[in-house]
Amino acid sequence: MHIEPGIVEGGKILLSYGTAAAAIGYGAKLAVDTVKRDGIASLALRAILASVLVFVFFEVFPTQEVGVSEVHLILGSTLLLLFGAGPTAIGLAVGLLVQSLFFAPDDLPQYTMNVTTLLVPLFVIAALARRIIPAETPYVDLRYGQVFKLSLAYQGGIVTWVAFWALYGQGVGADNLQGIATFGAAYMLVVVLEPLVDLAVLAAAKALHQFKGSMALEKRLYEGVS
Repeated sequence: MHIEPGIVEGGKILLSYGTAAAAIGYGAKLAVDTVKRDGIASLALRAILASVLVFVFFEVFPTQEVGVSEVHLILGSTLLLLFGAGPTAIGLAVGLLVQSLFFAPDDLPQYTMNVTTLLVPLFVIAALARRIIPAETPYVDLRYGQVFKLSLAYQGGIVTWVAFWALYGQGVGADNLQGIATFGAAYMLVVVLEPLVDLAVLAAAKALHQFKGSMALEKRLYEGVS
């Protein structure tokens, strides 16, 4: 989902500064909420774990250039279910920054666009989870249909933001539209895989019930909300 250099240039990139500031600001609010609920040590540990996993997603997992961007296996819904929205927001922002600073410096000017593209869909699925998952249901008991909706919303959000930046930067030319369509079609393949990963991770968490109450994991993973 990296926005390639040259897609958005000049004064147009200023818009991404505003969207990133808003996204990071809301992520900070979620982090503060996590501290109030679970403590700063829990937030820090979960944010570090999420950051490491995000870096792995970008640098270790396979990546393919398709159309106007790159296809990554970014398991946003998996991170949300394991660590919660606040720590995951930090993990996405930090993992992306480390990757841009030390391994893909050409992507650094596009950081504000890329971090917006990652964070806003996360906030959407956090809100969606509150609507489609009953309060008494722990995440380890989720069904395929529920995790599929989360994955579809997250990956669809990434495709939407990439399409927005491409149209904003390059207009509605035939080549640009074809590149967006090709990217979108390829990225939807992730939607097939991510729910299966989610269910496998949740099944493993359920089997490892001794981690219930661990400050390294989101409490909702094992407990419903009373």
